[in-house]
Amino acid sequence: MDEIDIPEAIREESRPKQANFVLSLPLILGVITCLGLVGLLSMFLISLGNKSTPTAVNQPVTKPASPTLKGKNNQQQPTPAAQNISPKNKQTSLQNSSKTGTTAKSSQETLLGHLPYDVAPESELVPITVDDRLKLRPAAAKKFQQMQAAAKADGVNLAAISAFRSTKDQEKLFFKVKEQKAQNATTRAEVSAPPGYSEHHTGYALDIGDANAPATNVEETFANTAAFRWLKQNALKYSFELSFPPNNPQGVNYEPWHWRFVGDRDSLETFYKARN
Repeated sequence: MDEIDIPEAIREESRPKQANFVLSLPLILGVITCLGLVGLLSMFLISLGNKSTPTAVNQPVTKPASPTLKGKNNQQQPTPAAQNISPKNKQTSLQNSSKTGTTAKSSQETLLGHLPYDVAPESELVPITVDDRLKLRPAAAKKFQQMQAAAKADGVNLAAISAFRSTKDQEKLFFKVKEQKAQNATTRAEVSAPPGYSEHHTGYALDIGDANAPATNVEETFANTAAFRWLKQNALKYSFELSFPPNNPQGVNYEPWHWRFVGDRDSLETFYKARN
């Protein structure tokens, strides 16, 4: 059949649609081109942004904070900087060191178990006996006489046997008696202090006996007398204390007759600073 005999409408439908395909191809190419341009533009912008932003290499490195240590009670431990000693603490440390040094020094200065004591000026002493032979410092003398009167009211006679001693007196008592008894220095020091190391030098110490039992004077048997029993119960009321009880840290023999006054600041510092 010739094309002339076919209706026009049918002829149009039977023709291949090449024109539509031809028209869509440029459109597809245009879209692809646009997408490529958009991609290139995006890469350019990203590259430009990276150049303007500092890299990690150029940025300063910040170290992470160290973990805080906690104590038992979850309290923050001080950092090394906080552990630096303040001037006040330094002063306290120096005082503590000084105190420790004093302790060591006192320990080194002991002689045969006895501590060193300054000798009281004799001009500051007052008598405690009628013949003025035995003397103590005023505060100690006054309290001893009050104690003696109180004991007498209870029927007990306290007798002062020895009180203040000078260094010369102590030399005779230590060295002469040591020779007479053929004692070595260690044995003698158990019952008598070397000169310069006796509590009697201070004017605060004295030996007490029982006037009704003189045979017990300066003997351990004095501990069995009424005088000693009264002193144990009442001496502290007058600020007198036993210097050398049994098993004392100085290693001196038990001396129930030897008492010292610690009733004012000077006497307290004299005896307790010497052993600190």
